[in-house]
Amino acid sequence: MSDRQIQIFMESLLPLFKAGVAFTIPLALISFVLGMILALFTALARISGWKPLALIARFYVWIIRGTPLIVQLFIIFFGLPKVGIVIDPFPAAVIGFTLSVGAYGSETIRAAILSIPKGQWEACFALGMTRWQALKRAVLPQAARVATPSLASSFISLVKDTSLAATIMVTEMFQTSQQITATYYEPLLLYVEVALIYLLFCSVLSYGQARLERRFDRYHAI
Repeated sequence: MSDRQIQIFMESLLPLFKAGVAFTIPLALISFVLGMILALFTALARISGWKPLALIARFYVWIIRGTPLIVQLFIIFFGLPKVGIVIDPFPAAVIGFTLSVGAYGSETIRAAILSIPKGQWEACFALGMTRWQALKRAVLPQAARVATPSLASSFISLVKDTSLAATIMVTEMFQTSQQITATYYEPLLLYVEVALIYLLFCSVLSYGQARLERRFDRYHAI
């Protein structure tokens, strides 16, 4: 690299990292937590005996999984104002990512719950537990261990997917790199730089995922 490129790289490093810490990570965390709550309720609705509720949940999952995330973000941010619903960029991104995480996460949680042997339910009922008590005390804790690897991977993917928020004017890390690129006209340098920061974030998260999985495996072995 030339001296000018090195200077640009060093000067842009802090703004990009700040944007990642201030917007990218919080956006991913908020969306993931809300999405997991939605995913849990959706999964429970899917396996419930009440058909209307199950059909609503299935329809929601079908819509979200069958359409591109970027289209969903555009509908929320650019489309809804046409019917009088105006949402600021950051909340619009949270809504879009939450709906996406909720739909995909619900399938993971549903599969994890269904993977628990029926004998676990029967043992709980034999002890006088209600269906809700059996779910809360025995089934969900075991299902959480089964679902953890897939859900952790989903969170790492979400961190990368937050770059799509740049398309609806959220000043997260990728949009910040676009703004800096427009100033210095060094797209290759700056986009590689932001890719390296994403790689750093995801590497740290992958390490945390591996430790979490080992902890669950240790408890399972015991």
